[in-house]
Amino acid sequence: MKRRRKVLKQVKGFRFGRKSKERQAKEAIFHAGVHAFHDRRKKKRNMRKLHQIKINAAARTQGISYSKLIDKLKKANIALDRKILSQLAEKEPLIFSKILEQC
Repeated sequence: MKRRRKVLKQVKGFRFGRKSKERQAKEAIFHAGVHAFHDRRKKKRNMRKLHQIKINAAARTQGISYSKLIDKLKKANIALDRKILSQLAEKEPLIFSKILEQC
């Protein structure tokens, strides 16, 4: 009885029989866990893509493409990751342009 309550508590808000029938609820919990696992990894992929888009947009205003910018940063040994670069490009464009001047 305690296990059943625990299972049904986890599926609160689900639709149809998945919220009230134990067998369907267990199946729903299993699939939800699988999707959650995959999406936690997918989120990292999506964020990296977003960072690249922000960097490219800021770099294009300076007259350079994303790929050439990353190449120049590597050759100049400027070790800023894409997350930091995108934050600088979005919130601190003056600092971003100074970084472009150094490479």
